Amino acid sequence: MTYNQILAEVKENILYITINREPKLNALNKEVLAELADVIAFAAKSDEVRGVLLTGAGEKAFVAGADISEFQNYNLAEGKELAKSGHANVFDAIENCPKPFVAAINGFALGGGLELAMACHIRIASENTKLGLPEVTLGLIPGYGGTQRLTQLVGKGRAIEMITTANMITAEKAAQIGLVNYVVPQAELISKAEEILKKIKLKAPLAIASAIKAVNASADKELNGFEVEINEFANCFQTEDFKEGVTAFLEKRKAVFKGK
Repeated sequence: MTYNQILAEVKENILYITINREPKLNALNKEVLAELADVIAFAAKSDEVRGVLLTGAGEKAFVAGADISEFQNYNLAEGKELAKSGHANVFDAIENCPKPFVAAINGFALGGGLELAMACHIRIASENTKLGLPEVTLGLIPGYGGTQRLTQLVGKGRAIEMITTANMITAEKAAQIGLVNYVVPQAELISKAEEILKKIKLKAPLAIASAIKAVNASADKELNGFEVEINEFANCFQTEDFKEGVTAFLEKRKAVFKGK
């Protein structure tokens, strides 16, 4: 896969996505978002992809925010479309992807960068990571799901404090409040993400997809999460992977899942 602003490569059933704008601290612009939308759609439909590792180029920044110069003169309608298209094509698309996304957060994850990390299913931060939502310093608020996902992850009080003060927090603090799963030395960041994804890719792909869908339903007020879980649980019984998993268990061997 060839892109201008990101790098994307599938190796051993893991899709590696690197936002490749290191001189710009990997800031999100229209082209980056369009390329992310394309590769996320590929991940969702590709049988070869069992999981996704998302990171930023270099050691200074995962994504240091959005490219402000692109939308500084936007009006109300343009601002709404900017947020709406970003939600649908990138941020919600990651959260609802049947393939698990692991964010390997290196350095600054600010504004849209933290929102991108929060859309992922699992987050790992290097020790030098700084995280924050500084939008109020520009007269804005987070527009790519930050107000919602941060609240779900850390609670209402902490979310309002982080957003209204625009304070950055350390990786260690982020781990303490549940914003990231792990903090590791910079040199171990990618290997830790790979360790998790390698465990996931050995499990039943359709069951993984069902689990993501059921967990996501817990935060959707329009859905009954328990009903979604019941239906997804039932759906697993009609898969070949379920039959393989049970047979392997009874035969005391490792299951070989095919995602069918």
